[in-house]
Amino acid sequence: MKTLNVVSLYDGISCGRVAIERAGYAVSHYIAYEIDKYPRSITRYNYPDTEFHGDVLDADFRQFAGYDLVIGGSPCTFWSIAKAGREVDKSGEGWKLFMCFVNAIQHINPKYYLYENVASMPATIKAFISEEFGCEPILINSALLSAQQRKRLYWTNIPNIAQPNDKGILLKDVLESGLAYQDKSHCITATYNGAELRNSLERSQRSMIAEPITSKNKTQTDSIICRPLRIGEIGKGGQGDRIYSVHGKTISLSANGGGRGAKTGLYKIDLPDGDYSIRKLTPIEAERCQTLNDNYTVHGIDDNGNTVKISNTQRYKSIGNAWTVDVISHMLKNMKWR
Repeated sequence: MKTLNVVSLYDGISCGRVAIERAGYAVSHYIAYEIDKYPRSITRYNYPDTEFHGDVLDADFRQFAGYDLVIGGSPCTFWSIAKAGREVDKSGEGWKLFMCFVNAIQHINPKYYLYENVASMPATIKAFISEEFGCEPILINSALLSAQQRKRLYWTNIPNIAQPNDKGILLKDVLESGLAYQDKSHCITATYNGAELRNSLERSQRSMIAEPITSKNKTQTDSIICRPLRIGEIGKGGQGDRIYSVHGKTISLSANGGGRGAKTGLYKIDLPDGDYSIRKLTPIEAERCQTLNDNYTVHGIDDNGNTVKISNTQRYKSIGNAWTVDVISHMLKNMKWR
């Protein structure tokens, strides 16, 4: 087993390290640059040996010269199509942060590098990045390996990367199972006096979720839909109020966003008795959409060494900023060390 020394920029919750190990490599040193305390905390809980080095803008990468692999995806908010007035040239903060990755490659001179960002970036930015790396990006949709539609561009010197084989995973395949509530096929996340499902759906009150239960006689008759399948909306129909079918893919998870379906989208959950519910994804379901292990983000170790429980808000944000692990692992398996 090859043991790697790795530098990860804009590390988030260290999905890169999960992918490295899933690709069959051991890690000797893992250097992480991350300024958000919540992802740092989650990483520290899962990988206590991680070496944190603060902000990429203050980094001296020369101390890691000769490391094997440099990975990262600079914040996409500056270039995403979802951002009004997004940056289209080299004068903004997005480009400044990106150039930290270029500087890392120049000073470290790793055998391999892997850089990721959104497929919806302006054509000008895409061309500028390709010029810096001297190669064109590879477009891979996470939908091939997960229940989530998530188109991303990857620039890398790892050779011979092909498109992954489609596993045909749909949202319905990653839903959590539920417990019956009063002999009905739904349950709620907490008990309240007089709580009703319509409090959540119509009044945006209380954290109530209805979940499906497993039916022993269920048969597979669904055709595969390899994209989000929008079937309705609630309220004004903004992005956070759109409803999608579980018989397709999820929308791309995000760190921000409003509406009832903030960060994950809303989904129509069909129940065995013919009823249905409408809800957002649970944190575990969001983790599964990024092909993380269940409860990867539930705990953290803060900067003072205390074990803490991560709020759902911060879990959703951290997962939305993360990589789809199996996509990264698919590419890393093509690294050759002879």
